[in-house]
Amino acid sequence: MTFESTRLERYLDGKAHAWLHKYRHASGLTRWVVEFTVFVLKQAWACVFGATFLVVLIAFRLWWPESATLSRNDALVIAAVIIQILMISLKLETGKELWVIMLFHVVGTGMEVFKTAVGSWSYGDHGVLRIGHVPLYSGFMYAAVGSYMVRVYKLFDLRFNRYPPRWLTAVIALAIYANFFTHHYIFDFRWILTAAVIACFAPCVMMFKNHRSRPYRRLPLLVPFVGTAFFIWLAENIATWAGAWIYPAQQDGWELVSFQKLIAWFLLMIISVVLVTFVYPPRPHRQA
Repeated sequence: MTFESTRLERYLDGKAHAWLHKYRHASGLTRWVVEFTVFVLKQAWACVFGATFLVVLIAFRLWWPESATLSRNDALVIAAVIIQILMISLKLETGKELWVIMLFHVVGTGMEVFKTAVGSWSYGDHGVLRIGHVPLYSGFMYAAVGSYMVRVYKLFDLRFNRYPPRWLTAVIALAIYANFFTHHYIFDFRWILTAAVIACFAPCVMMFKNHRSRPYRRLPLLVPFVGTAFFIWLAENIATWAGAWIYPAQQDGWELVSFQKLIAWFLLMIISVVLVTFVYPPRPHRQA
C-alpha cells in the first residue's frame, strides 16, 4: 500500500530533504539540530488541521461577541467546515484521507452524544447545528486526530516490525470503544484494556525516516502512543479553557484536566490507530 501525497506535500518534502542533504556532512551538533528542526516541522505539518482549529477556538474564546446573532458554537461548526473545505480544495488532503476523517467523525460523534447525555462533560446548549447536546464541531476534533495519524504515516514513511494481527487490534479497539459506554453501568475495564494494549503492542517497533538517504530510525511503538496521548491532553486543556467543552470539575471555573484523562486518550489512540490501519494497512520494514 502506497500513500497518495498532495502536490504541496511533495514540494515541501523535497525542500526538507534538500536542506537535510545540504547539511549531511555537518558536525554532529549541527546535523542533529537540522534533523530535529525538520522532524518538528514535519510534525507541525501533520497537525495542520488540528492546530488550525485550535487557533480558531482560542480566537473565538477571546474575541467572539456574546451579543452576536450567530452563536459561538454554530460559528465554530461553520469555521470547521471551511477549514475542511480548504484542506481539500488546496490539495492539503487527499480524497482517501477524507474517508479516514469521516470514520473519525462517526465514531467520535456517537461517543459524544452518549457521554454528554450521562454528564461526563458538557457543551453550551446555544446554537442549532448540533445533535442532542453535541455541537457538530465536536466531530472535527476527532477528525483532527485521524488527519494527524494519516499524515504522519506519509511524512515519515512509517514501517513496522512485529505489528500485531489486525484482527486482534480490532477486537481490542472494539472492547475499548464499548468500555467508554459500558463503564457507566458495569465494571470499568480500562486498566485491563490498558494491560492488553501493552501486551499486544509492546513487541512492535516503529521504523521511520526523516531523510530519504538515511537508514530508518527505530522506536518502540508504545512510545509515540504515549507521547501523542500526552499532546492531545495538552490540546484538551487549551480547548476546555477556550470553552469548547467543560468537565463537571470545571463548572465553577477552569482548572487543569485530570491526569487520569491521559489513560482515556491513550486508549482512544488505539482506536485511532486501528481505524487508520484498516484504510492504510501497516507496512513491514524489509532490510535492503
